[in-house]
Amino acid sequence: MGDFDVLIRGCEEVVTKKELREVLKKGDRKAYIGYEPSGLALLGFFLTAQKVKDLLACGFDVTILLADWHAQINDKFNGNMEDIRVCGEYLKDVFRALGVKNANFLYASDLVSDPEYWATLIRIGKKTTLARAKRALTIMGRKASETMDYSKTMYPLMQATDIFRLEVDVALAGVDQRRAHMLARDAAEALGWKKPVAMHFPLIPSLSGSGRMDDIKMSKSKPGGAIFLHDDEEEIRTKIKNGYCPAGIVENNPITMIWKTMIFQCFEKVKIERSEKYGGDIEIGNYKTFEDLFREKKLHPLDVKNATVLYLSQILKPVRQYLEKNDESLRRVEALTKDR
Repeated sequence: MGDFDVLIRGCEEVVTKKELREVLKKGDRKAYIGYEPSGLALLGFFLTAQKVKDLLACGFDVTILLADWHAQINDKFNGNMEDIRVCGEYLKDVFRALGVKNANFLYASDLVSDPEYWATLIRIGKKTTLARAKRALTIMGRKASETMDYSKTMYPLMQATDIFRLEVDVALAGVDQRRAHMLARDAAEALGWKKPVAMHFPLIPSLSGSGRMDDIKMSKSKPGGAIFLHDDEEEIRTKIKNGYCPAGIVENNPITMIWKTMIFQCFEKVKIERSEKYGGDIEIGNYKTFEDLFREKKLHPLDVKNATVLYLSQILKPVRQYLEKNDESLRRVEALTKDR
C-alpha cells in the first residue's frame, strides 16, 4: 500500500486528494492536529492516533497542539489554566498509550506568545465575515445562536491561525472541525498563502443516541453514552449493552461505526458467535460484508453487541494497562472532572 492509500484510509473526507498527492512529492512535510485539554479521553482518540501514526509513517513531521488557550475560551475546567495544563499532560500520556511516537507536543500558550501570531489572526479576520466566524462556532460544540462572551468568536480564527503559524501542509481533525479548515483554506486563497490539505476522520456517535444528527458525537457530557479509553471490560459491556443499535440500521449507529473505524482496522477476520438456532457462528473478513449482513438483518444487534465487547476490550486492554501503570495524570484529571 502506497503512502497516499495509507493516508486516505479511514478518512471520511480529504480536501483535496489532488493537493495531498502534491504534498507527498515534497521532501519536508508537516501535519498537525489540535486538541483542547478538556477531560478524560474518549474512544475517538483511537481514530486520531491511528491517523497520526499513518502521517508519521509517511514521513510527516506531526505536531499535536494542546490547545490550552482554546480550552480556556471554551470554558473548559471553568477557564482555569492550571487545571487545563494538568489535562494537557494527561493527553500526552493518552497518545503514548495509543502508540504514538515521535510526534511533537506543543501548547498553544507557546504559539500565541509570538506577536506574529496575532498579526496573522488579524489578517485572517480581515478576510472573514463575522457571520462566517459565528457559523464556525459549531467546532466548539456550540451553536451560533447561543449567548456567549465575545472571546468565543475568536476561536475559529485562532484555529486557522494555528495552521498558518505552524506552516503545516496537512490539517487533521474529526469531520466536526470542517468549518474551521474551510475557513483557513478560503483565507489562504484570499491572502495568497499556502492552502492546507484538510483530512477528516469520522465521528463515533453517542451510544445513547437516537439516530438524530444532534446526537451524533460521543460526548463527555453524556458519560453513559461514551466509552473512555481507560474503561475496563465490564464498563464497556454495560455501555455497549445499553447502546443504540437498531436492527438493520447503519446510519448514525455507534455500534456499527465502532466496527467500521476500529475493529476492522485492527483485525483481518472476526467471528461473531451465535446460537445454532440462528445460524451458528459466522466469520467475516471485511466491513463491507459485515454492513451488508447487518442491513439485511442477518446479524442480530445482540450478537453484534456481544462481539463488540470482545473485540473492543482486546483493542483497549493495552491502552488501559498503560494508563493504569502511568496513572498519576489520569487520577488528577479524574479528580478534576469528578464533580463536573
